[in-house]
Amino acid sequence: MYVAERDGAQSLAPGSSWRDVGGLCQGRSMNKSQPENLRGRTFQSRTLRESRFIGCDLGDVVVRGSEVAGMEIDSPWLLEGGSRLLVNGVDVVPLVDAELSRRFPGRELRGSEDAEGLRAAWTAIERTWAATLDRAVAMPPGTVDAPVDDEWSVAQTLRHLVMATDTWLGKAILERDQPYHRAGLPNDDNDTEAYDVSVFSAVTPSFVEVLAARADRQTMVRDFLAGVTSQELAVRRKNPHATQHPETVLSCLRTILEEEWEHHRYAVRDLDALAEAHSTSV
Repeated sequence: MYVAERDGAQSLAPGSSWRDVGGLCQGRSMNKSQPENLRGRTFQSRTLRESRFIGCDLGDVVVRGSEVAGMEIDSPWLLEGGSRLLVNGVDVVPLVDAELSRRFPGRELRGSEDAEGLRAAWTAIERTWAATLDRAVAMPPGTVDAPVDDEWSVAQTLRHLVMATDTWLGKAILERDQPYHRAGLPNDDNDTEAYDVSVFSAVTPSFVEVLAARADRQTMVRDFLAGVTSQELAVRRKNPHATQHPETVLSCLRTILEEEWEHHRYAVRDLDALAEAHSTSV
């Protein structure tokens, strides 16, 4: 799923979020049955130790006087404009953003607003992914296809990024009717106007095929950025996931960058976990 861009946020219907028109997930199947509504409930003297919350709405939840040591929160929407997360009265969102940019040099360029900055941003993410893939293929055989916590493997992540590029560059910016590579991997929930899942291969492609598709889509972005102008960045386009919400070419490109960096973060996190598991098993 997709993280959507800030420029179009003002077009959203009241009470909706970018998660409703294509937010970014980690490749886990979502439960589409009607969830139990616990909105507004108070839980006192309960234990939720070792619970997992997947695809849940925990917005505006208040946790006070409770043990939270060891809690892990992963939300790509946390860094959207205006979001905040208070820990003991301190808004940690700016701290998280700064730390992620420290860990991943070049990430801070994802918010560039001019053509030159976008080109630099794309160069940075391509360089970063190249190093991560070098690491992945040097690890034990099967690493690129190994999922962690039932989320996408590295190979599946690359396939998803092929689909993301096709959606936001091929369909949105270039306005192609059928921009999708068959090796792409669609969102798990498939709840989108952007594509019919039948355009994607039902057979899992080889990693060689995935790398070829990925390289082709990276080149497509690079070539587009090489010639884009400031005037073209301001042109309006349809949001592929919700055509009633217009985007700019700039916002579409920044969505691609958000996708790249967030999924890279997931990939690095999972490679770290796989490396640790391998080291303890030998």
